[in-house]
Amino acid sequence: MSAFVSMPRTILGAHKISTEDITDDIRNRHPDHPRLAVILRVLANCGVRTRYFTRPLDSPTVSGSAGVRERAETAFGDALAMAERAALTALDSTSVPPEDIDAIVTAHSTGWSVPNLDVHLIARLGLRPNVRRTALTTLACAGGTQALVRAADFIAVRPGSKVLVVAAETISSVYNHNDTSVESMIYKSLFGDSAAATVVTGEPLGPGLVIDDSFEYTLPDSLDRYSGRIEADGLHFDSTKKALSATDDVLPALLDWVGTRTPGFAVIHPGSPRIITDTAAALGLTPADARHSTDTLSEDGNLGGVSILRVLERTHAAPPPAGAKGVAVAYGPGFTTAALHGHWHS
Repeated sequence: MSAFVSMPRTILGAHKISTEDITDDIRNRHPDHPRLAVILRVLANCGVRTRYFTRPLDSPTVSGSAGVRERAETAFGDALAMAERAALTALDSTSVPPEDIDAIVTAHSTGWSVPNLDVHLIARLGLRPNVRRTALTTLACAGGTQALVRAADFIAVRPGSKVLVVAAETISSVYNHNDTSVESMIYKSLFGDSAAATVVTGEPLGPGLVIDDSFEYTLPDSLDRYSGRIEADGLHFDSTKKALSATDDVLPALLDWVGTRTPGFAVIHPGSPRIITDTAAALGLTPADARHSTDTLSEDGNLGGVSILRVLERTHAAPPPAGAKGVAVAYGPGFTTAALHGHWHS
């Protein structure tokens, strides 16, 4: 059974931060870094011009010295606030009353909390007490796509259901000046804060992506390519040099799954310029076909698990032809891949 994805609605952090703001911050905090010139050059070419944080750049929980407890609590609180706004906007835009939602799937990785977004949102949104819940808490950049996979699975098992999907990430919580590797400096400039939500149903509520199939893949022996770490000074995001080739390493498996279902459009996770261009080229698409991903990276940054929903939202502004086949794909720590194959309903 196909699952219809309504137009996602995105909420960005309140504070617009330019790449120049971040390079100035790094230059001022690390004037004697032996690779400062290399870092600044890489940041200027990372594909991101602006991103949005929930807190100002000089806040204790961003470029300041707040510890792990303050960072985690702030990150979750800000993510929850954005998630509520995104979910209410998505429900309002589809005219679906909160009490009609049968299941909620949430994705959140950047602020530790038990219970997580799913339980908190039940009361805030006015969902039924017996709404079914799936909380995805460690998927990071693959979270939004994985949440759509779970929503489509739920609709296949329970036809007629309405599933609310919500992803929220406050990735500025890993902006930490104690991380001084070149990779860590790049991440300071790459990430942004946001939340997005959509309603997934078995019948169309409007134009948008229709999910016909899904794919999940974990690259063998790849645990160290991207990973999270908790220390007294906060949350950290690490990677190894093998991370640079991780996307290319999983593309053969992705293409084998796509098979002869050649896509006419793609919703690609804007993890970096290379991730976008390599994935688009492998799918037989041009840079113009991946423009919504490139524009998201440039204007909003890498939004983690929210990214795929943001790119899909942008796709509505210049949609593919009715019936066009498409692929949505995102990559996350593990190294994991989550993908959807479907078509455009208009």
